Amino acid sequence: MRLLIAIPVYNEHKYVLPVLRKVRQFHQGDILVVDDGSTDGTSQVLRTLPDIRCIRHPTNLGYGKSLIDAFCFARRHRYDWVITMDCDEQHEPEMIPQFVRCIESDRWDLISGSRYLEPRGDDDLPPSERRQINATITELINQTLHLDLTDSFCGYKAHRVEAMGRVCLDESGYAFPMQLWPQVVAAGLRVTEIPVRLIYNDPNRSFGGQLDEPDNRLRHYIDVFYREVRRALPASPCEREDPCCCAK
Repeated sequence: MRLLIAIPVYNEHKYVLPVLRKVRQFHQGDILVVDDGSTDGTSQVLRTLPDIRCIRHPTNLGYGKSLIDAFCFARRHRYDWVITMDCDEQHEPEMIPQFVRCIESDRWDLISGSRYLEPRGDDDLPPSERRQINATITELINQTLHLDLTDSFCGYKAHRVEAMGRVCLDESGYAFPMQLWPQVVAAGLRVTEIPVRLIYNDPNRSFGGQLDEPDNRLRHYIDVFYREVRRALPASPCEREDPCCCAK
């Protein structure tokens, strides 16, 4: 099995070296970093690491675009699986062997980390508005797509590369999961969750512009989700409710 670890980064100068060193403890194979137009010195650090594969965006194109480019890279270079993880120390590299064990069972196409599947006593408390949005969106996804997710937004995932070739992804921003889940269901991919630790190092992270306002962010996520349901699953009933009701 050829496994790629793919890590999107944007202005992670503080974390990028410690995270990559830790990943190397649990994965001796290839690592791809997608530098999404960093301006804080992250790019200069990455240039000193010849054993790390790197894609650099000249400007900030978005979290979703970084993941899409990682999937394209994995297909082009004939990897079997790609594990995506963040670079802010919120995804523990210690979990890589657990993902690998699940991969080796050969039962799944998408293995998604969940911070809420098995909460632990040492988990951090998420900002309340983020937890509320995650819960609202996860419930909406489950009801609409007949899934049984506990965490629809966790970016710590293992993806079967061949299976990801059956979806068509172009959502470049933080609403990327809202496109991913309808596409996954439309393609008939096999999905499971495994528990990962809930860690919040930066509760004040900016989503950019109007998305920093929780109501706007929720409305945007719902807009993208229903658009994708209609596109990917046109035969499915999709009666939209007022997003503001979902937030209550």
